[in-house]
Amino acid sequence: LEAKAMKKGEQSEMIRSLDKLVKFVGIALIPIGITLFVQGFFFNDQSFRNSIVSMVAAVLGMIPEGLYLLASVALAVSSMRLAHKKVLLHDMKSIETLARVNVLCVDKTGTITENSMSVKDMIPTKEYDAEKMPELNGLLSDFVGAMSSDNSTMEALKDYFKKKTEQSASKVVPFTSVTKYSGVMFGEKSYVIGAPEFVLREDYDTYKPDISEYARKGYRVLVFGSYDAALDGGKLTGKVLPMAYVLLANPIRKEAPETFAYFAEQGVEVKVISGDNPLTVSEVAKEAGIANADRYVDAATLHSDAEIADAVANYTVFGRVTPDQKRKFVHALKDQGKTVAMTGDGVNDVLALKDADCSVAMASGSDAAVQASQVVLLESNFACMPSVVMEGRRVVNNIQRSASLFLVKNIFSFLLSLFSVVLMITYPMEPSQISLISMFTIGVPGFFLAFQPNKERIQGHFLTNVFLKALPAGLTDVLMVGALVVFGKTFGVNTTDISTAATMLLLIVGFIILFNICKPVNIFRGVVWGGCLVGCILCIIFLPKLFAITGMSTKCIMLFVVFSIATEAVLRYLTLLVKGLQKGYRKIRHREE
Repeated sequence: LEAKAMKKGEQSEMIRSLDKLVKFVGIALIPIGITLFVQGFFFNDQSFRNSIVSMVAAVLGMIPEGLYLLASVALAVSSMRLAHKKVLLHDMKSIETLARVNVLCVDKTGTITENSMSVKDMIPTKEYDAEKMPELNGLLSDFVGAMSSDNSTMEALKDYFKKKTEQSASKVVPFTSVTKYSGVMFGEKSYVIGAPEFVLREDYDTYKPDISEYARKGYRVLVFGSYDAALDGGKLTGKVLPMAYVLLANPIRKEAPETFAYFAEQGVEVKVISGDNPLTVSEVAKEAGIANADRYVDAATLHSDAEIADAVANYTVFGRVTPDQKRKFVHALKDQGKTVAMTGDGVNDVLALKDADCSVAMASGSDAAVQASQVVLLESNFACMPSVVMEGRRVVNNIQRSASLFLVKNIFSFLLSLFSVVLMITYPMEPSQISLISMFTIGVPGFFLAFQPNKERIQGHFLTNVFLKALPAGLTDVLMVGALVVFGKTFGVNTTDISTAATMLLLIVGFIILFNICKPVNIFRGVVWGGCLVGCILCIIFLPKLFAITGMSTKCIMLFVVFSIATEAVLRYLTLLVKGLQKGYRKIRHREE
């Protein structure tokens, strides 16, 4: 009921950033558009038509048209790619979130190890007469025969203990993650099997040396014993006389060491959260190659939120974890500024999966866990996780790169609109010219470049990264076009010539930026850049009227040549300036931290 009542998580950072951008533009363009129209019609003595056209050109340049479509298509294509790899996404934001994860919480069973569990041995305790092994085998067979196969542990026990004596059970207490035991009553006699710490309780220290010895070998140890009271389904209060240790094991997945090595290389910290003995889990984690697997803690000793927060910061392996503690671990990691991914396959994992930034479920697990998770591994193979991360990086980095192309035009149009308002001049561009620039330096190349491989780590915030990449080119456009307009007015160049020259300057800056974004240049990127350049030239030659391209006067040509030569140098120095300021800001923040 609690899981069902929880609200769905918010959008990913990338979509939130796009929402903020569109919201800002949507609000800003209304007063700017009205101001430009009023200025042109009432103060610059333009016709109604020309005032509308210049205002539309400014507003059109401020709108990042196509950016939402690009992001949606790229995410949809990634979902299809992952589906071919047997990975199902319940929402597309999980692609980005998983790519940003820096802490990965995994369970032992089904993630590090195979889902199949098997009983390796049954060893009588020193209190039990070893000569009565057949009788003990029969008792355990009757015990597991009375239980339902509701988890992999019980299935393994049923597969191993088959020689029943056909005792009828008078009461059955199924396993729960809170009590950590299962119980059966045959007449008046009670028997239990479960985690040693929860079954033996105050007597655990007496048997700890033997249990630890088996745990160090990577076995999961269960204690089977007789209980001196009637079972009521709650926590055990009476005394348990241990009769045997049941040793279970899951084989390590062959691909597990390689998978965890990949996450270690990518700076992703792995936390192993399990309900098993912490020593057993630690040994299994070591075998799987998880870094710092020797740093383990028994979650039963963690009682306060402060202790949990300290533990998640300093330990890697957590044993005897309850479902509520799993959820608290996720909250503690998020409070420490981590982006947390949680894997799970059981009903008890649902709340933790819901609260994690990104949740991953194995399809072989419970339906509740599968439905609650954002990512479902259909073949229950954790080895495909690196491919999901790589797909997320490709999408986010490529959209981030393409979005900077869109933002160049937005920055330019916004600042040039303010420039026009302050100097009381008409906006120098026409809508068709803005469309020509957008098509060949933004829209078409941005779409194709969004599907290129990209394995770089995602760093920083989406909107900040995009804005800083676009800022030098946007400022270069404003400076060059603004100066061209001022000098053109000074030398008496007509507005149509200035408009054409401004379009050419913007195309030069656009193709310089596009070339930088295509680095390192491969055949595909080279074809995209060259094709857009050829397409633009053909449109200028054969469709000049459609895109309002006119012949320029001698004065305008001279001004265009001067500013086009200066464009590359201005762009280069502004880029260095922005990078320098960014580097200085990072140093200041590093000192403060």
